[in-house]
Amino acid sequence: MADRITVIGWDGTPLTEAAGAALAAATLVAGAPYQLNALPVPDAAERITLGNVRQAARRIAEHRGAAVVVAEGDPGFFGVVRALRRPEYGLELEVLPAVSSVAAAFARAGMPWEDAQVVSAHGGRLRRAANICRAHPKVAVLTAPGAGPSELALMLRGVHRTFVVCEALGTPDEDVTVLTSDRIADHVWRDPNVVLVIGGHGGPQAGGVDTEAGWLAGRPVGFPGADRGWALPGDAYAGAGRAGDEPGASEALPAHVRALVLARLGARPGDLVWSVGAGSGALAVEAARFGAAVVAVEASRSACAGLAVNARRYGVEVETVHGQGPEVLGGLPEPDVAVVESGGLDVVRAVLARRPERFVAVPRTLAEGEQIHRAIAEAGYRADGVLLQSTPLSAAGGAGGGLVLGAGGTGVLLLWGEQIA
Repeated sequence: MADRITVIGWDGTPLTEAAGAALAAATLVAGAPYQLNALPVPDAAERITLGNVRQAARRIAEHRGAAVVVAEGDPGFFGVVRALRRPEYGLELEVLPAVSSVAAAFARAGMPWEDAQVVSAHGGRLRRAANICRAHPKVAVLTAPGAGPSELALMLRGVHRTFVVCEALGTPDEDVTVLTSDRIADHVWRDPNVVLVIGGHGGPQAGGVDTEAGWLAGRPVGFPGADRGWALPGDAYAGAGRAGDEPGASEALPAHVRALVLARLGARPGDLVWSVGAGSGALAVEAARFGAAVVAVEASRSACAGLAVNARRYGVEVETVHGQGPEVLGGLPEPDVAVVESGGLDVVRAVLARRPERFVAVPRTLAEGEQIHRAIAEAGYRADGVLLQSTPLSAAGGAGGGLVLGAGGTGVLLLWGEQIA
């Protein structure tokens, strides 16, 4: 193993005394071509282009002498330190960080960023990064070749955002461009770059003040805002206590049913959730509070309006699509998980054809449930379900009395499926 391994973060500014001394003593230096050309690498030092980090790590492990790895900004933040620290290499590192590219990007934009989400599009994760941008109002995206600003904007087609594209930060060629997302694809962007994706509702609408802001970095939207917990009572959502007043309007699901649906969906940050027949959006909003991106489809215009109100109240992003039937689903981005709250067998089949990893349906009759259960199994999913029955409790003779069963018990049939590996 190398006698000493120093990882230097470089942001284009002059090296610190410690970083300069480590580089001057190096017998092996790994970095990007532009870094190796710009920095005073000793003439006698072996140079390694830092393309494949694993190959570089193996060579460093074999080297005898002082090795230096040059990385952008803070190499411990979505950088090479994680790869170099893998147990199979047995490398012990001294890390000398500079300002991270994300911190520099927000500084150039003049914005605070403790409330931002930070994601990497490297490793084929562009779609999940785009879903984070759908779900959150402030996101920094570390791009990659083939997964840059243009590709990200195309993934967000129809979702209005402002892009702050920061190219070649800390170099003489640095450039910062601010454009709306619909204009991003018209440009050719240079690597490396960081993209800030800004827009949306912001924090919870609790009297205009987010009382939870300013103490937890990267705080997920809706957590743990003015209303603690999930599967909130129906009266916590505008219009959730009734079906919409137009033909085709979707009936709201009770809170305990929503809790089980959310558990079966397992929505998480980076996922895209379809909520079809969403009603006034109680389930859609709660899925968004878990940090997932949500597209809600609803036939009733008044319910769509109520859904927008509920999303704003809880400070989450829910994309609302007015329409019904399988035809409205064709233009939607691919779902990771999906729920059909209403719509019938044809809608269920149309959703299953898009291959979400997990699927939940709420049949209205036992006969419809049998058809949907068969459709889930025929689509290649492991099908299951439950008849969820509940009866409210009330106190007999006032607050000090015993408990008695109240009126208005309900039974709701739920079916779900998971893809068979």
